[in-house]
Amino acid sequence: MTNVIYANATVSITDLRRNPGAVIEEAGDAPVAILNHNRATAYLVPAGVFEALMETIEDMDLAEIVRSRRGGKTQKVSLDEL
Repeated sequence: MTNVIYANATVSITDLRRNPGAVIEEAGDAPVAILNHNRATAYLVPAGVFEALMETIEDMDLAEIVRSRRGGKTQKVSLDEL
């Protein structure tokens, strides 16, 4: 199994423990791969990136629900009924 790293920046767990604030500051808006024995074991991502990722996953889940219900029984309602 290859160890693909999905970030341009990396840091060892040891260096992260020594100064997590500096790692976060230096990363800016980019993800950082956390390495243990030169293998990516975790990713540190900015809060905004994580939130956008969660919204995308939620949108994908909702789209799947829509696809699964397509062609199913429908019921007409007026706007007043809503």
